[in-house]
Amino acid sequence: MKLTSLNDLFIHQMKDLYNAEQQLLKAMPEMMEMVSSPELANALETHMRETEQQIARLENCFQILGISGGGEKCMAMEGIIKEAREFMKHDADQEVMDAGIIACAQRVEHYEIAGYGTACTYAKFLGHTEVLNHLKEILNEEKMTDEKLTMIAETAVNRRAENH
Repeated sequence: MKLTSLNDLFIHQMKDLYNAEQQLLKAMPEMMEMVSSPELANALETHMRETEQQIARLENCFQILGISGGGEKCMAMEGIIKEAREFMKHDADQEVMDAGIIACAQRVEHYEIAGYGTACTYAKFLGHTEVLNHLKEILNEEKMTDEKLTMIAETAVNRRAENH
């Protein structure tokens, strides 16, 4: 895809985010299998359901824009997931594994927050109001997930990992 305009770049970013979400959806069950913290397991389960809804919203955005969602591979998400998989191979105490999985999950969230923030900026500038509304919903969910993970880490998981 040749990028000759901001709209081309916007579409490229949207396709990248779509692929990132698809990769994440496939990887989340692996992370969920490794956690022992009920709070963390619940947060990951909730976010997995949100991710499914986010993919559907992105597909709706592609319909609105009159394009298909395929064609881009998110190398950044692929790398973040690869790093998480490598971490999960460690022989770690369960409490320490939980803390590490939160770190991996927050790397994912921070990447997504950056990507959706950029996509929102482009959508606003380009006048894609309906798409912007969908993107803002997703961005807010990503931010709330990040905040929830921070709260779980600070109030429970990190304490258990430290005291183990």
